[in-house]
Amino acid sequence: MAVHASITPYLSAGDRCRPVFFAGPCVIESRTHTLKMAKAIKGVFEAAGVADRLVFKASFDKANRSAGDSFRGPGIEKGLDVLSAVKERLDLPILTDVHEAEQCELAAEVADVLQVPAFLSRQTDLLVAAARTKRAVNVKKGQFLAPDDCAQIVAKVRGAGNPNVLLTERGSTFGYHNLVVDFRSLPMMRALGAPVIYDATHSLQLPGGLGKETGGARQYAPALARAAAAVGVDGYFLEVHDNPANAKSDRATQLPLADLPKFLFALLKFDALRRETEG
Repeated sequence: MAVHASITPYLSAGDRCRPVFFAGPCVIESRTHTLKMAKAIKGVFEAAGVADRLVFKASFDKANRSAGDSFRGPGIEKGLDVLSAVKERLDLPILTDVHEAEQCELAAEVADVLQVPAFLSRQTDLLVAAARTKRAVNVKKGQFLAPDDCAQIVAKVRGAGNPNVLLTERGSTFGYHNLVVDFRSLPMMRALGAPVIYDATHSLQLPGGLGKETGGARQYAPALARAAAAVGVDGYFLEVHDNPANAKSDRATQLPLADLPKFLFALLKFDALRRETEG
């Protein structure tokens, strides 16, 4: 499959006048649920007039789970089949995670953006393999990295011949089941010359905070997303679910679908105001 038309101008031509949004459920729970969520989320973005800035996200595998028996997803073959259906039926670009270098080429047949998870953000072979697919590469800054460490991430991807690298801030960990967002990191990473995305839901995780699963404080997502908009970012990452309490992954942090319209409306206003003041 070719790169979706709506993502190409943002990445290749540097169209950073409006934010991009990576939105969708944490993991592919079923074909029916994923298509339902993609349709509903697209409807919200259409109503807000920014459907052309939406990239649907969902993972075919969640390799980093608190407990070994946690739900991980359908796997790469079945998962990509579901994401292919989303792309074809709803005309949406796709983002999905890759965890191993061997997954990149296959995932790139469907995905417009390959995402490198935070815990793998320094894995050179994975970064290079993702870059060589020529798809956009979104790298989540490791919870253990300083913002300027991302310079080496950008260099690895661009050194492999791919200029389309994005960096995502998702908080820093100091242990004790918590993450902290230092908003200085946003301008520091933007100074590296790559678009910077703020992850409004993962940054509110309480890793391992519920024992066998990750806890979270999603009630703060709107406030922190607006803070990121005020500081300045190029896009937003948010996980959305129609019934977070029964989600099979990250149920403590996913944004309820019913709250998405209000969340998006307020965030767009803050983002537009900051861009206007920047001139």
